Amino acid sequence: MHAALKSRLQQLHAQQPISLIHAHAALPCGQAAMMLARDLGIPFVVTVHGLDAYSTRQVPGWFGRRCAEACADVYSAAGRVICISEQVARRVREGVGDAARISVVYNGVDSSFFSAAPGSPVTAKISPASEIVVILSVGMLIPTKGHDLLLRSVAAIAPSHPQVQCRIIGTGPERARLQELARELRIEERVHFLGPRPRSEVAKAMRECALFALPSWYEGLGCVYLEAMSAERPAIGCSGQGIEEVIRHGENGWLIEPQDLNSLTAALQTLLSDQPLQEKLGRNGRQTVLQGYTLAHQARRLLSIYEECLV
Repeated sequence: MHAALKSRLQQLHAQQPISLIHAHAALPCGQAAMMLARDLGIPFVVTVHGLDAYSTRQVPGWFGRRCAEACADVYSAAGRVICISEQVARRVREGVGDAARISVVYNGVDSSFFSAAPGSPVTAKISPASEIVVILSVGMLIPTKGHDLLLRSVAAIAPSHPQVQCRIIGTGPERARLQELARELRIEERVHFLGPRPRSEVAKAMRECALFALPSWYEGLGCVYLEAMSAERPAIGCSGQGIEEVIRHGENGWLIEPQDLNSLTAALQTLLSDQPLQEKLGRNGRQTVLQGYTLAHQARRLLSIYEECLV
């Protein structure tokens, strides 16, 4: 750590003592927190937000191995390693075993912000004479999010559901390829790439859609699923991912097989053809959030961990 920065932090600590440091990700902030906590004689905790717990997926080869070693050092030294799902916790344990003190704290949702619309509308009027049924997806436009699978499924159901449109919120390197795929599938008029949007517009889009679908096959948890559930909309995610710990298939959401076109297409067909089922999943999904996945639940769990680390 740079000497001037270290000196300044020590001055701040002397003026207003810091009790604990909470880092988000092992690299680079977790490593900085580890060094600072050691110098100040205070505990630190680190949250792992994704499945790439050792950065080896992002950084291959020799540098990846060095990243993994550095991550393992951070996890072993932390007063607590906070994982957003059991799936993520398993990834952390693969590298450090019992050397790390691990707790699972699921992400929370602002349930008043991501609220259900009055009644349970599943259509959005675009003109007095027409209606559309919206499938919404929110996420970075990268391969693991599965947007290409969603487009192929929308094309597959188009003949039987001519009123369906797909709105995609998010940006990323896959946008041009996905737009070209929509043209190849002849569904470009059904698919709207909305780019990044502020949280208020995301919440509004959640309330206005009929279904939320993000067939991501590499997901530690996925806040957007919880947000859709909080907005009382059926959420479609993939089995084997973190969200499987929250969604009970057919009860409060829907799970498909990862990277399986038939599975996603069948899910869209089933849900779009059964409004009572949509409404049941939406109601149960919101109750799931209210019972255990709000920001208040998350805050209480984090506070408990802080207190335990300070003893």
